[in-house]
Amino acid sequence: MVDQQIVKFIKKHHVLTLATVDGKGLPYVANCFYAYDAKRNRFIFTSDSTTLHATHMAQKSNVALSIVLETRVVGRVQGIQIRGIAEQGNEEDRSAYVKRFPYTALAPLNLWSVTPTMMKLTDNTLGFGKKLIWQSEE
Repeated sequence: MVDQQIVKFIKKHHVLTLATVDGKGLPYVANCFYAYDAKRNRFIFTSDSTTLHATHMAQKSNVALSIVLETRVVGRVQGIQIRGIAEQGNEEDRSAYVKRFPYTALAPLNLWSVTPTMMKLTDNTLGFGKKLIWQSEE
């Protein structure tokens, strides 16, 4: 079960940074609007199949995600780093994405989802350098 502090942080935000790697080991990052399905513990985002990061995910499903609160106040620093497995989205993912972003209901969406294998939230509002770590049991 994912700690509710982690879920709360994820649900407060809507943009993630996605890190992928190509077949030669060259990294790439992209920013994506996302929906989070807490019941299924999945991050859902859309990306055209011709983008570099989608091409990478089609070749190598291991990805990393990051979500951060921008602040200069040390006591408010919050951010999460995630490792997971990417795959093409399905109808359940589409429903979750459209629920979060209703204006996409009629758009053709090329959805992807990431199922986390590890999440680490750093949250200074809980104490300086406080980290909450979740690991998949699989």
